[in-house]
Amino acid sequence: MAPVIEPHQYTLKKTVSCCGVGLHTGRTVNLTIHPAPANVGIRFFRSDLKEKPVIPARMDRVVDTRLATTIGSGATRISTTEHLLAALRGSGIDNADIEIDSHEVPIMDGSADPFVHLLRQGGRRKQRALRKVLRITSPITYSEGDKSIRIEPYDGFKITGRIAFEGELLREQKYSVEVTRERFMKEIARARTFGYVEQVEHLWANGLALGGTLENVIAIHWDRRSILNEDGLRYDDEFVRHKVLDLIGDLALLGTPVFGHVIADRSGHGLHLGLMQTIAERPECWEYVKFRKNGNTVLRQVVKETRRAGDRIKPFFTPQQPGSAAQPVCAA
Repeated sequence: MAPVIEPHQYTLKKTVSCCGVGLHTGRTVNLTIHPAPANVGIRFFRSDLKEKPVIPARMDRVVDTRLATTIGSGATRISTTEHLLAALRGSGIDNADIEIDSHEVPIMDGSADPFVHLLRQGGRRKQRALRKVLRITSPITYSEGDKSIRIEPYDGFKITGRIAFEGELLREQKYSVEVTRERFMKEIARARTFGYVEQVEHLWANGLALGGTLENVIAIHWDRRSILNEDGLRYDDEFVRHKVLDLIGDLALLGTPVFGHVIADRSGHGLHLGLMQTIAERPECWEYVKFRKNGNTVLRQVVKETRRAGDRIKPFFTPQQPGSAAQPVCAA
């Protein structure tokens, strides 16, 4: 049975704004999300800089994966992108222009939920342009030491995550979910970022995490059996759900929805990027499914992307431009 997916692209109905603090700088950040034309994807604009330089949210723009996912263009940076990108992908928004007056996306409450509420205020507007979906046809694996991430063929978008840390509280957690808009908002969006108390203290001592508080980070006690947050956990397995949230946000940098089952074992931002780069290097393991109109009916069509030698890591997960070399192979 064909996966259920909305064939059209979506943007916001109206502009929405919020204000928060940067996790590492502790400074106030103003963020505004505008509706955007079809086929442009997600774009960040640094409103605090002259000429408002733009950084497309694409895998080829990732410049750092330590602590968070940072994208950049030249000397311009946008860090901690994953929660906002997860909210956009989880809410079914394909095209948006984001103005931000800092190099950090505000941390809000440490989850994607405040951004989801913001996007609900903006509403969704269906666009005439049709989507294309990256469908995995053969398994692809990327690993670093004892950590690994794998994506397999699957008729939909599913994530299975596993984490294992020291201490009783985080010894092992597993979570598997069919990612839909409804399940994202109910089961994933509210999961917050977390860390050990001594890790946060180390970051403070090095001039980082200056905006980190118990309002936006789950602080794990020194005894590894409890947390310092008085309101407790939002889910019994909130830690692994947050890892799934991060993964959804990072995979949004592919620039298109995905059909596949992602199996992540103790993965993080670096492994997520490694998987995306490996996908780019293995065109024989995936295909695009494009939607097309046939009268009043929307059909699916499989296409293969052809690229020149040397273009193996180019940002080919961007919307197809007129005159590109993609050619129909068969009807789905």
